Amino acid sequence: MQPVLAFDVYGTLIDTQGVTAELERRLNDAANAEEFAKRWREKQLEYSFRHALMGAYVPFSECTREALVFTSRALQAGLSGNDHDHLMDVYAELPAFPDVVDALDQLRDAGIRCVAFSNGTTEAVTQLLIRAGVESHMDAVISVDNIKRFKPDPAVYSYLRSQLEARPEHTWLISSNAFDVIGATHAGLRSAWVRRHSDAPFDPWGIEPDMTVPDLEALAERIICQVVNR
Repeated sequence: MQPVLAFDVYGTLIDTQGVTAELERRLNDAANAEEFAKRWREKQLEYSFRHALMGAYVPFSECTREALVFTSRALQAGLSGNDHDHLMDVYAELPAFPDVVDALDQLRDAGIRCVAFSNGTTEAVTQLLIRAGVESHMDAVISVDNIKRFKPDPAVYSYLRSQLEARPEHTWLISSNAFDVIGATHAGLRSAWVRRHSDAPFDPWGIEPDMTVPDLEALAERIICQVVNR
């Protein structure tokens, strides 16, 4: 049976640092803009974890806004409410990484099913992928919002499998986020870590991905090779 590839969206298909240019304009400081974007993303994930542990689910966009407000306060950026609204609009139009479309085309040409699998709501992720020119390359968009949980809760990977109607050994989670890879592997899925930064460490939990690649084009090459050589 052909593998089914479930791609994480934020940080894997879509570049969350794509907001940096707008932050530079708002803050008039390139170095501070990079730090702001990095901390905003880290806090966004932290808030999703905390909401999940508390059993106080909110849509992922709310985690994103809360993280934006916190980061603005923590860095004393002096951003206004209008600035926050504008930056949230920019976050909804982030660009895809340059390797995404070619890699997805190669996988589709090889007959491999690809879906987007995200913490974001179906509507938000679909619109994001459309604007980034990626949505048409996906067979489906699957959102954890339908079960009101966040990655890496085992329930979200079980939900993914139920939507794909695929066995665990044929279901791959593709992500640049180590926590997502570990969560999927722990839940019994296959996994590939996209190590977009060569100096990025993997969490030392004793759980390793089935595959580590520097980008999605390398992933496509290896996955297709595996399928052809079966």
